Amino acid sequence: MIASPSSELQTVAGGLLSAIGSLRRSLRRDVGRPEEFEALTDAQRELARLVSRTPGVSVAEAARELRLAPNTVSTLVRQLREAGLLLRVADGTDRRVARLVLVPDVRDRVEAWRDRRAYALARAIEQLPARDQRRLSEVVPLLARLADEVEEA
Repeated sequence: MIASPSSELQTVAGGLLSAIGSLRRSLRRDVGRPEEFEALTDAQRELARLVSRTPGVSVAEAARELRLAPNTVSTLVRQLREAGLLLRVADGTDRRVARLVLVPDVRDRVEAWRDRRAYALARAIEQLPARDQRRLSEVVPLLARLADEVEEA
C-alpha cells in the first residue's frame, strides 16, 4: 500500500495549483486571447498553441506532448479543422502520417498572443528581486519534471 502524501505536501500541492491558476487567469485578463480562440475549449487552445510552437507535429506526437489519448487529439484536430484554424498536411516521406499546421493568419495571431503573454510575464518577473528571478529559472525544469510525475502516477 502506498502511503498518502503528508499534509505539508498536500498544502504545497494546493498552493501550487492555486498559484498556477491565478497566474493563468491574470495573463488571460491582461493579455486576452485571439478572437478565434474565445469559443474554443481549453484542450483545443492547448493543441493550437502546441501546433504554433511545433509546426508539422503529428497527431501521435501532439498526443504525447499534451498527455492525451491519440483519438482525443484526432477529435480536437477535426474540430479545429472544421473551425478553419488548422490544416492537416501529408508527411513528405510517409503519406500515412498527417502533419498539423495552423492556417497562416491564425498562426500569426497565435504567435503574437504567445509573445504578448511571455512579455507580460517577463515584465512581472523583472519586478522580482534578482534572487527570486534566479529561483524561478531553476524551477521551470522542475515543473516540467513534476508534470511527467503526475502523468506517470
